Amino acid sequence: MDGRDGMRAADADREAVAERLRAALNEGRLDLHEYDERLQRAYAARTYAELDPLLSDLPPMSPAAQPAPQSPGPVAQPSSGRLASFAIGDTNRWLGEVWFPYLKVLAIVVTIWGVTSLLSQDLLYFWPVWVAGPWGVVLVLRTVGGLAAGEPRRQAIERERRRQRKRAKREHRRQLRSTEPDKTPPPT
Repeated sequence: MDGRDGMRAADADREAVAERLRAALNEGRLDLHEYDERLQRAYAARTYAELDPLLSDLPPMSPAAQPAPQSPGPVAQPSSGRLASFAIGDTNRWLGEVWFPYLKVLAIVVTIWGVTSLLSQDLLYFWPVWVAGPWGVVLVLRTVGGLAAGEPRRQAIERERRRQRKRAKREHRRQLRSTEPDKTPPPT
């Protein structure tokens, strides 16, 4: 692959393709299944050679049909001040998803230990360390590896993709309902 085709695509390029696909769906040029397939391929694309075929059979958008600029989302331009807040929010959410089950189970086992110690009127061996210790080490390794690999951002993009698919399905159903003939009998 030479030239532009071999170049790596940016998040902004993938978003532009996704936006064009959404417009094509709204125009009726794509059905929901084809839109979903192309959207998945767009977000998985690494190079322009993988992105360009997704739009090759669609006409370019006219300036009047182009969507109005929206406020920046999770894939905003690096100069945007909101990018940092989205990245922090995504990271916090991911950390919560990773660590919350551990903290919940830890609270339960420490409570059990505390109640049994209280009922026996003696400070029992602190056995919850055998639950907390190994699991905690695994979570620390997962956290470090996940942050280094960009897992929070990847999950945020996947979450956004699922939201967009749901929205597209709802819009498609709404369009189908609006084009169905009225089945109510005429008044007599």
